[in-house]
Amino acid sequence: MPTSPSDRRPYDLAVIGAGPAGLRGAVTAADQGLRCVLLDAGARPGGQYYRHPAPGLHAARPDRLHHHWSAFTELADRLAEHRAAGLIDYLPHHHVHLLERREPWRLHAATGADGAGRATLTADAVLLATGAYERQLPFPGWTLPGVVTAGGAQAMLKAGLVLPGRRVVVAGSGPLLLAAAASLSAAGAEVPAIVEAGNYLGYARRPEVLAANPGKLVEAVTHGAALARHLVRLRRSSAVIEAHGATDDPAVAGSVRVAAVTVARLDRDWRPVPGTERRIACDAVAIGHGLVPQLELATELGAEVREVPDGTLALRVDHRQRTTVPGLWAAGETCGVGGAELAAAEGELAALAIADRPPTAGALSARRRLRGFAELMAAAHRPGPGWPGWLRPETEVCRCEEVTAGQIEEAVGELGATDARSVKLLTRAGMGWCQGRMCGPAVACLSGAAEPVADRRPFSCPVRLGDLAALPED
Repeated sequence: MPTSPSDRRPYDLAVIGAGPAGLRGAVTAADQGLRCVLLDAGARPGGQYYRHPAPGLHAARPDRLHHHWSAFTELADRLAEHRAAGLIDYLPHHHVHLLERREPWRLHAATGADGAGRATLTADAVLLATGAYERQLPFPGWTLPGVVTAGGAQAMLKAGLVLPGRRVVVAGSGPLLLAAAASLSAAGAEVPAIVEAGNYLGYARRPEVLAANPGKLVEAVTHGAALARHLVRLRRSSAVIEAHGATDDPAVAGSVRVAAVTVARLDRDWRPVPGTERRIACDAVAIGHGLVPQLELATELGAEVREVPDGTLALRVDHRQRTTVPGLWAAGETCGVGGAELAAAEGELAALAIADRPPTAGALSARRRLRGFAELMAAAHRPGPGWPGWLRPETEVCRCEEVTAGQIEEAVGELGATDARSVKLLTRAGMGWCQGRMCGPAVACLSGAAEPVADRRPFSCPVRLGDLAALPED
């Protein structure tokens, strides 16, 4: 099978992203007879949610690291069947960085594990299932070795069968913290505390939504029981406001790594309450404040977005998962973070719409109840406006360009910056390798912007100059 079949006739559908939404979308479209290409930046299908060990690690029970593993294996089996029948070309290590709206669509991708290759493909329709990345709110010491994202800690465990440390504090906000802590504890790590900035009371505002999603309650109870068995303490309305480093050999450069964190109670606006600080010893911190939908490919084309209750932006889609750009559909976390089950239902609905088939009642019902829960979850874990209260002027906000909170404050207070874009132009915050994925939400908040603005840029990932030069002149 060719790795870059650019010389073939256009595919009926190109699916970007091989997570739950992309996998379900591709196999459903192939079920309807559409010829599809499934592209993913990773080495194996499953996305971040179903990340699993490489075959060379010979993991005996990868299912023990996941919920609903059977759902993934069923999709993987269907993918294999459609590949064998010639209905799906699956292309791993293909990071699509540019979509050209043409008839047919033209997709440009960086290929290979190092992104050194390039490929161009064409398709009559495109389904975006690019997922999301973690939202980080900086604090003093967050750049120390040993401080990782909550999702990163799970990725280390799921893909590499390694722990980020032996004693891991899990912190931030959102249900991902419970899952991460449960996985780390089950794998042998000591988790002295889950430090949750929210208080979970927001879920009580919509009891009818909770009643419609009993599976979510069962999941929470399952995590809670697992954490109770490992004596993990949940500290609500609290945050890690500083990480402290230590070393056994001060003469060795770069040997400092996290050794403890300071935790403080938060008021209703997420401001640290003086006098409530407490230090917890640890050798790793797994921290995250929810997920941010990955929209770059769509927003560059002018696709409309909506604000989610947690302050992030998601693509606006209709009842058949169509975006406002003709020929472009979206499913899963790009439409608002809601979990694997919702993503799979939306992937199915999008594929059926593209194939001009009626939606299934099961997928419609799942989307309705799970999207309602996703909106409730987003509102319950929206960061409070007072979180910058745990920053210091010297705290780095943009790690790539080493831009501090003090420099951003200067840009806003003295140089007239009024939004994240003007802060970026004045300080270079967000111009580094990650292109603002780590610091973007924090920079936007510190800039004082009244509402989030979709970032539009020609490419969704770093592209080599040679690859730009190789693009067709038209």
